[in-house]
Amino acid sequence: MASLEIKGGYRLKGEITPQGAKNEAMQILCACLLTDEKVTIHNLPDILDINNLIALLEGMGVSIERPTRHDIILQAKSINFNYFNESTYQNTASKLRGSVMMTGPMLARFGRACMPKPGGDKIGRRRLDTHVIGLQKLGAIFDFDNYKVSVQKGGLKGCYMLLDEASVTGTANIVMAAVMAQGTTTIFNAACEPYLVQLCTMLNNMGANIQGVGSNLLTIHGVSQLHGTEHTLLADMIEVGSFIGMAAMTASEITIKNAGIEQLGLIPEVFRRLGIQMEYRDDDIYIPSQEHYEVQTFMDGSILTVADAPWPGFTPDLISIVLVVATQAKGTVLVHQKMFESRLFFVDKLIDMGAQIILCDPHRANVIGLDHSHSLRGIRMASPDIRAGVALLIAALSAEGYSIIDNSDQIERGYQYIDQRLNNLGAEIRRIP
Repeated sequence: MASLEIKGGYRLKGEITPQGAKNEAMQILCACLLTDEKVTIHNLPDILDINNLIALLEGMGVSIERPTRHDIILQAKSINFNYFNESTYQNTASKLRGSVMMTGPMLARFGRACMPKPGGDKIGRRRLDTHVIGLQKLGAIFDFDNYKVSVQKGGLKGCYMLLDEASVTGTANIVMAAVMAQGTTTIFNAACEPYLVQLCTMLNNMGANIQGVGSNLLTIHGVSQLHGTEHTLLADMIEVGSFIGMAAMTASEITIKNAGIEQLGLIPEVFRRLGIQMEYRDDDIYIPSQEHYEVQTFMDGSILTVADAPWPGFTPDLISIVLVVATQAKGTVLVHQKMFESRLFFVDKLIDMGAQIILCDPHRANVIGLDHSHSLRGIRMASPDIRAGVALLIAALSAEGYSIIDNSDQIERGYQYIDQRLNNLGAEIRRIP
């Protein structure tokens, strides 16, 4: 496994452009299975999870063209169903969570699919009930022992459903199945993240009939056929938030280019509550160098609590970044990770680096900021998942001395060329065997 060696203590300066949105890309790539015409995607991130999903699609028989590193043309004229029985498919599909979203479009167009247990970050229970129950309501039949899914006689049929949770991938999977189901499907408590808006907009451009886009109540009138389209991915909001936090932790002056400010929701406001200054310049975010940033309290004077929630609440993918940024703030923050019970377990590494954190329970951590009066110290540590890995990288950039992050492949599942891009800003990161 690869490792990154980081020499901390440098102030960074310059411009950085966020990659295309990883979570959107997963959905959009799966949607190409709904048509036999060409689908062109722009601003595709060059990261491990996306490249693994593309390899799966290619193995299934999807034609792939790559005009540039960040553009792709896919055409799913036919599918090699024998590929689903091969160990290559099973092994690759089980490495990434996004593979589960091929099920909906496969059922819609071909009436059968294979859904192995997906992989992804080990951050606690990540159940698939929403996917399975939603697809079952449309008429899917699951053979859980053999990972096979089929459609009952007569095909998928639209219905009303109330999702048990506003799952982003679950909503995407069900929407992609429903667009070609017979009749009308109504989905209440649907996820409404910008990435779902992008998916629904793309599907409508392909000929689907989805109403209520951007809300938690979607009405889908099934159509018999979809055609090709061209689609550009949003900027990755998780990268934007990560770079805001990195600038504050390292007292750096950074401009985040083409940040997609209108799609960021509460993200900038949460970082402002941590005391981080920022300025909007058209669609760029300028973060000045700050020696100190002071945490706000709530209006009644109580300690600031940052908690995750389904959109339009604060995204859980940035909880790790908020936690690490709070270690050098002036003030105290209670970080409440509601959705995943193992996501905060990386704080032991931060404590070893000198951070003052009390892990109250699997979901809550109390962070007492050091206000840059004491620097963190470099240590050797391992990246447990994508977001915690980047949080540790940010900590290492601000720390005194050298840090080594093992298992850095986890970081590169979600952040493209992260060492090169940060080195261009003045960081000192190198890969070691």
